[in-house]
Amino acid sequence: MDFVEKFDVLYAEWKKYISGTPVSEFIISSTILDSWDRCRENNVNPYLTRVPVVLDDYELAEILKKNEELIDISLPFMKNLYGLVVGSGFLVALFNADGYMLKLVGDNDVMERVKRGNFIVGSCWSEEVAGTNGAGTVIKLEKAFQVYASEHYCINSHKWTCSGAPVHDLNGKLIGVIDMTGPYQKANPHTLGMVAAAAHAIENEIRLRKALTEYRIAHSFQKTVISSIPEIIMTVDNDGCISMMNKNARKAFGEDADRFLGKNMAEVWSTYNKNLLNLINNNNSLTDIEVRIACKSVQGDYTLSCYPIMSMDDIIGKVIILNEIKRARTLATKMMGAKAKFRFEDIIGQNANFLETVRQARIASQIKSNVLLLGESGTGKDVFAQAIHNSSGRSDGPYLAINCTTIPRDLITSELFGYSEGAFTGSRKGGSPGKFELADGGTIFLDEVGETPLELQTALLRVIEDKSIIRIGGTRVTTIDVRIIAATNKNLKEEVRKGKFREDLYYRSNVFTIRFIPLREKKDDIPLLVECFVSNIGKTMGKKIEKIEDEVFERFMNYNWPGNVRELQNVLERMINIAHTNILTADLLPSEITDSKSSDDIYKIEPVIKIERELIMKMIKSNIPKREIAKKLGIARSTLYRKLNEIQNYAGE
Repeated sequence: MDFVEKFDVLYAEWKKYISGTPVSEFIISSTILDSWDRCRENNVNPYLTRVPVVLDDYELAEILKKNEELIDISLPFMKNLYGLVVGSGFLVALFNADGYMLKLVGDNDVMERVKRGNFIVGSCWSEEVAGTNGAGTVIKLEKAFQVYASEHYCINSHKWTCSGAPVHDLNGKLIGVIDMTGPYQKANPHTLGMVAAAAHAIENEIRLRKALTEYRIAHSFQKTVISSIPEIIMTVDNDGCISMMNKNARKAFGEDADRFLGKNMAEVWSTYNKNLLNLINNNNSLTDIEVRIACKSVQGDYTLSCYPIMSMDDIIGKVIILNEIKRARTLATKMMGAKAKFRFEDIIGQNANFLETVRQARIASQIKSNVLLLGESGTGKDVFAQAIHNSSGRSDGPYLAINCTTIPRDLITSELFGYSEGAFTGSRKGGSPGKFELADGGTIFLDEVGETPLELQTALLRVIEDKSIIRIGGTRVTTIDVRIIAATNKNLKEEVRKGKFREDLYYRSNVFTIRFIPLREKKDDIPLLVECFVSNIGKTMGKKIEKIEDEVFERFMNYNWPGNVRELQNVLERMINIAHTNILTADLLPSEITDSKSSDDIYKIEPVIKIERELIMKMIKSNIPKREIAKKLGIARSTLYRKLNEIQNYAGE
């Protein structure tokens, strides 16, 4: 049967169906007949001369944008398919999953001709709109299918043959249809195979692009992660040749770091690093081993970690990780919370002598010399030490405060200078850094330095002079950059005279000395301090104190404050704690303040000699033997007789 006869037979059956007469199942396939039934149910007009649904410009732009990737992937295959039939009157079209045409490739004259039936980009060729066709019916069936001449439900497509195949995404979801349409006289079963092959190729390209995108993303993630790691990371092959370096490794090795790629580690680190090379060559796995690197490009103390690189079951190389110990210590110090909190802006006071202390402290913050803070306990030496650090060029570095009186005498040396592995029974594996190492690049505050034992003072002197430390039980000298702020409430000159403080350490510490005045000598600052402390303590406790009785201030001004500013703060905290109202009254004051004499009376103390004379005369009148009197006074009897003569002479005057 030739094309004309086949067309006439199919057309006759189509007319029967449209008129409601049963058709021959030997001529019309069940698949076509099912499609015609669906078209009838959807009230599709079989006499359509053009597709009725075409997107406007805005809607078309939206749908093209949404299917941009599908169009981009499919277009090369569409052009390749068209290249096989160029000049034959065939067109290659791409549709989305809803039947809208996304792209059309073909001869210009044919494309102009099919415009009459709206076979254009943006037109809808779903089965519900355009009847049985090579796009809409393929969407319904989700398989490759060919529609010939009058098998099309609508008369506008009777002169054409359509071969369509579905395109699925990676999850098997239908995302489009590729279709080849041409004159029915040139229909060929092989056309459907060509279209199906093109659809399969498009799906493969989608998979390939997805895999490539995932690889690029994974590579970018890997590259970014490796580059962002602050450690030096390198990989070497089994021959010890460097195959990869991360950003920090390149930075450490200098601008021409790439010249080391492919070179053996022995060439890079030379013979001065035999211990390091032996560790890497003789161990497949290492974790945080302390090493010292000495070469032109990289030098200093690092922790070395080394792990094997596996391929299948074979080791093909190693990854080497070098972490600068100084950076690791800085990180550890930050995690410990070694940070100064107070600044000069937080310091309260208007007393002229106190303001001079602040001025000197500000000067101290701008110089590099060590600082010695002298003053009674509670005068705020620790607060000033923090302010000096925060205003100095070391403010970004760690700040560690050590109270030399709170650490046991036998532990203070290891606490300050650290210890090596095996230095003593119970020492931590790998040893432990001391506070000076942890404070590297920052400030260490040694409070109550006058209480340190003489053997520790010798070590402190070495730190000040050599800027280096040696851990207990170790031999390695570690250079450190630490500024020392020391504080004491003792008279260090007197301690030197007594042999309790090294003279050379005193002069090395006493480069810049700041003396702190006690609270009793700057009582004009008490109202300011009270206002500040009450506000801060109240916020912490969730209490708002609205008034302080005048009698409280009067008592405060008459009290001697042996514990200085710290005592004032503690007294206020206690009062706020026990206050039942938002007013601080005198009955909340502790007994040491209410029972104390005025500051004028405190200094009206009777001479010791007068008290001693009265005591001796009282015991004489009680008939206590002179031997017992001397024993009770802790003096010799000859001294007692001399004092009795003085008393008699004094009474006779």
